[in-house]
Amino acid sequence: MKAHLNILLNLLIPLVLLALSVPAALDCVYLLLQTLMSGRLPPPPPSTRQLRFDIVVPAHNEAAGISHTIANLRQLDWPMDRYRILVVADNCTDTTAALACAAGATVVERFDPTLRGKGYALLAAFQRSREDAWADAIAVVDADAEVSSNLLEAFAARIEHGAHAVQVHYGILNPWRSWRTRLLTVAMAAYHVVRSRARERQHVSCGVRGNGWCITHRLLQEVKYEAFSLAEDIEYGIALGLAGHRVHYAGEAEASQDMSATPQAARKQRQRWEHGRFQLIRTRALPLLRAAWQRRSPVCLDLALDLLVLPFAYVALGVSGLVIAALLAAWWDPGFMPWVWFSLACVLVLAAYILRGWQLSGTGARGLVALLGAPTFMVWKLVVMLSRHQSGEWVRTERKRS
Repeated sequence: MKAHLNILLNLLIPLVLLALSVPAALDCVYLLLQTLMSGRLPPPPPSTRQLRFDIVVPAHNEAAGISHTIANLRQLDWPMDRYRILVVADNCTDTTAALACAAGATVVERFDPTLRGKGYALLAAFQRSREDAWADAIAVVDADAEVSSNLLEAFAARIEHGAHAVQVHYGILNPWRSWRTRLLTVAMAAYHVVRSRARERQHVSCGVRGNGWCITHRLLQEVKYEAFSLAEDIEYGIALGLAGHRVHYAGEAEASQDMSATPQAARKQRQRWEHGRFQLIRTRALPLLRAAWQRRSPVCLDLALDLLVLPFAYVALGVSGLVIAALLAAWWDPGFMPWVWFSLACVLVLAAYILRGWQLSGTGARGLVALLGAPTFMVWKLVVMLSRHQSGEWVRTERKRS
């Protein structure tokens, strides 16, 4: 009996290790490449400051902060006669529309009990901007965001040199509020700075991140906006890639938001993001890989990899499982020791990636200490992902301005 057990285990253990190591290896190779290519990007030449922009602010029950957001946008370093703030008050039951109008924005009110969500609000704004035929390009800023004064300059400098879609850095306004917001700041720096810098250097698409992105009317006319999923930003970035266009990265400007400091406040929003991403993996990964192969398109290949390389918490959980399995296998039979070294190499790659994010996050020693809470955060994300998602409706995430 013992001999049969040994034979069975010697067959099963390599299969388990192989099943865990293949995704870990692919993830780590991708993240290592991004880390190594995340150096500072050269700034573009200054623009002529002639382009006209519609700044679209999709809003659902944002009365608490919409005036602050519009005041921030009115302080942009751009000629006032060359940009307009266009607020879409989407199915609002509060005073968002009245406050936005009083703050100086052009307001579009939208009421539709069936077609609800940020994607439909954006579509209404894009249609209004096209009908008015005034702007050269559209910038999208969330209703609870603050942007740097050089936002439109960053967009214009790239548009004048051939870009048609641009994404700025997506930051966090309240990193010092709790260990959780510091940890999220490090994670966002890893995802939005490390990976976006590398992707720009590779001349592929950094994708659309939902807040702080811009598209020209010329490209919007070619690639119609039809993104209404739970992750409409990623969905439209993929649509652009499949049409042969990349989103350029402008890291010198940023659009930032407060992040929820408690897991209870962040739960619904995180559910939407995670479920939306996995929905896109099921529906878009294969078309992207097919397009990458048929067209020899690095843009489509990278967008597919960006989808398939899951958020860091899931990658870290997978590598942790590989480490545990390798250690148990080596305890059973020392001949499996090379698997332990391989798994530890994966750990070193992930450490280099997240430490590079920490370095670029500006959180210093307090951010490093916050990384000690990463295991707790990873378990929370897993629980959120496994819990039932209740609704695809646009529900405002409760945040307090820092």
